Amino acid sequence: MYEPIRSKSVHSTMAGPDDFPHRSREEELDIQLAGHLAALLAVTDELRVAAPSADLDTAAERLTQEITRLRGGRTPARATTSTRGREPDATALHRKAHALAGRALVVAASRADTAAAILAAERMDAHTAALKPRPLASSAH
Repeated sequence: MYEPIRSKSVHSTMAGPDDFPHRSREEELDIQLAGHLAALLAVTDELRVAAPSADLDTAAERLTQEITRLRGGRTPARATTSTRGREPDATALHRKAHALAGRALVVAASRADTAAAILAAERMDAHTAALKPRPLASSAH
């Protein structure tokens, strides 16, 4: 009733299994983690312009070191951020940084990268603290 298929399937490729690069799960996680940390670094740099602090400077340096390690010695590109035209919203930046640090923490934990996981957790804590309302100073009567 049916004629047997005489040609190769359209779903097979002309390329052999070794004709294109393959990455291991660890390599994929390294790339993903470096991407999350690079995005966190970009937001950290924006925050450094909006509200300069030694903590943010240290965080940017540590993030740069981790990204460089994950990328095999290639340093991340750093954007020069200016406040020309608009004032950055520090609260929104802290929320964004907290979310990015959380993503980095999940990937770092899945690849068992203790150094990156600790850094991501510390950044989450720092951004959580920055988002908490500060008590008003009471004046003495």
